[in-house]
Amino acid sequence: MSDQVHDTPAERRWRPLNRTDRRVIGVLIEKAKTTPDAYPMSLNGLTTGCNQKNNRDPQMTLDAADVEESIARLRESGALAEVHSEGRVPKYRHYMKEWLGVDGTELAVMAELLLRGPQTVGELRGRAARMAAQELPDLGALKPVLRSLLQKQLIVEFSPEGRGQIVSHSLFSDDEQRRLRQHFAAAAAAAAQDTEAATSRPATARSAGADDLMDEIRRELAALREEMDQLRQEVSQLQGKGTVA
Repeated sequence: MSDQVHDTPAERRWRPLNRTDRRVIGVLIEKAKTTPDAYPMSLNGLTTGCNQKNNRDPQMTLDAADVEESIARLRESGALAEVHSEGRVPKYRHYMKEWLGVDGTELAVMAELLLRGPQTVGELRGRAARMAAQELPDLGALKPVLRSLLQKQLIVEFSPEGRGQIVSHSLFSDDEQRRLRQHFAAAAAAAAQDTEAATSRPATARSAGADDLMDEIRRELAALREEMDQLRQEVSQLQGKGTVA
């Protein structure tokens, strides 16, 4: 029998999901938007979608038992429900718009984050555009969507706003979020040290490096000129012999 889903706030309240549950529910959202003819999805279809190589990070190798266990957890939380096709094969659909309290474009953004994890806002815009209910032609169109998701505490920022900002969903466990923050903080610190080291090198060293590069470029240009002159001479000789039209 199909699940009886009720629109009560308690059942719709989102909570952290483990990596398998995030992949399963992300696939359901994606396929509902990109291949509606194949939605709702069977267990086999879901397993294949979880393990596909494109639009996934990290790559996973789940078997049907893994996905079935995830389905049971997600059903219990109210994030998905079982339905039946005419052939009585159990299929599954998600209720993530209600569970998360988001609109269609926000759901597309969440799906990409669930399928790929942390990413830059530029990457996210391009990837979410394939599923969004509204067009996302540039980052300006994405920013209000991200602000709304931040207000709903559904996404987290792992780097400051601006070029190359990294964001992700907030459905990680506390321990996962802590490790991710540590990772990106360490990466930012290392990048800052590299920048400081580069700018603190003596001006003479930087100047010498620039001079060496210019010398190399000049040598390459001279060699190219010699080759061009040689080619012109050969073409001229061939034309004089009538072998070139």
